[in-house]
Amino acid sequence: MGDSMEYIIDGYTWLFTNILWINILFAILLVFFERRNPTTTWLWLMVLTFLPGIGFLLYLFIGQDMSKKKMFKIKEKEDKGIRERVLRQGQKMVEDEYKFSNPRFLEYDDIIKMHILTSESFFSEDNYIEFYFSGQEKFEALLESIENAKKYIYLEYYIMKSDGIGTKLIDKLTQKAKEGVEVKVLYDGMGGRKLRKDCFDALKKAGGEVAVFFPPFAPYVTPRINYRNHRKICIIDGKEAFIGGFNIGDEYLSLSKKFGYWRDTHIKIIGTAVEDLQWRFFKDWVFAAKKYNIQWNMELSERPKKGKAGIQIVSSGPDSKWASVKDGYFKMIANARERIYIQTPYFIPDDSIFEALRVAGLSGIDVKVMIPCKPDHPFVYWAGLSYIGELLEAGVRFYTYQNGFLHCKTFIMDDFVTSIGTANLDIRSFKLNFEVNAFIYDEDANRKMVEQFNKDLEHCREITKEEYAQRSNIVKIKESISRLLSPIL
Repeated sequence: MGDSMEYIIDGYTWLFTNILWINILFAILLVFFERRNPTTTWLWLMVLTFLPGIGFLLYLFIGQDMSKKKMFKIKEKEDKGIRERVLRQGQKMVEDEYKFSNPRFLEYDDIIKMHILTSESFFSEDNYIEFYFSGQEKFEALLESIENAKKYIYLEYYIMKSDGIGTKLIDKLTQKAKEGVEVKVLYDGMGGRKLRKDCFDALKKAGGEVAVFFPPFAPYVTPRINYRNHRKICIIDGKEAFIGGFNIGDEYLSLSKKFGYWRDTHIKIIGTAVEDLQWRFFKDWVFAAKKYNIQWNMELSERPKKGKAGIQIVSSGPDSKWASVKDGYFKMIANARERIYIQTPYFIPDDSIFEALRVAGLSGIDVKVMIPCKPDHPFVYWAGLSYIGELLEAGVRFYTYQNGFLHCKTFIMDDFVTSIGTANLDIRSFKLNFEVNAFIYDEDANRKMVEQFNKDLEHCREITKEEYAQRSNIVKIKESISRLLSPIL
């Protein structure tokens, strides 16, 4: 016993004696073996320097990405499935041989081409869209579509909870599985960490399948705080698909005392874009379920051709060469001639988005940004406020939503282009999360979104330059510290 204790003490003595050299080694690995943004690199060097030992543990949990290419290599093979069709369409556009059904699409062909070439996002022109601006509307529509499913239901969400609406949804899926409908459920390991262990037992027994994206190695413990699957989509029979900001849980029905009314935006798509969302689900499912040789049913049911909206389904994540959703946001800001309206729960722009917004404001573009009045992540909230001052000086207007919690991820450009999806206006969504957005080219969709934005403004308070300048020193300190941490928030 004495020898064992002495051995342990010697081990700790060696560790504390050499911790400086260990830190230096980790710093060298960080600088020379990972190609990061310099700002992020300097931040991690500071963490390693001022928090020796603890800093390295933090880095392991939320900073490391050295195995990123290896982790997602299998997904690259699956991504080849739709490349030929997309690249053929892109080639026609580059050579000016593509014939748009709507002349207005041609005004925005540079955005369309960019998404085709950088994220292989097929451009379809026959889509019909329904909008949901409250949890009640969204879940009623989702449950109705699930009830009417005849062939298959594919559901993918970041957060799932086994509370009231979560249990109701799982029970409905179980019922459909018993009827012979193919049911697949994919949720994120961190977002679904509060699910009951037995909540999917009946569904699996009925023939349904469940997969977890990066599951924790122990309850509530995961070494991967980064690389979360933040997508929220559902595909029904290949006929219709849902995409937007709502997760699965009672709080999204405005039943949370903490957040109160939950303001979010979700859409249902009927049209060819459903196929692209189904491919998105397929690729995520193959990776998470590790069933690489499955025969995937891509025979889509006949869809009614009643829509005229152009849509591109744009995905991005740590496995993407380009930050495609962010690039889409940047292009919308840069191309705007009249207005840019943004709703986002987290406002932590990187340098390119920040400069694009600043220049748009200085150019006289009507730029309005709506953010929550209350934080669900304090550091993220304070970091966001730190970016506002200079943009206010440039003419960008900011509003805080006062009627509950604002969770929308929407971008409105002029009178024709709109983006609705899962990506926030923050660095985490741009680089560390798996996201998916629908970029919509349609006057009617744009008008509905502008109308809703203006309705939401009635519940907002504008942040003025005078008010911002009167912030207390305590608030400024919180902002400064949070902004320093913004590359990893």
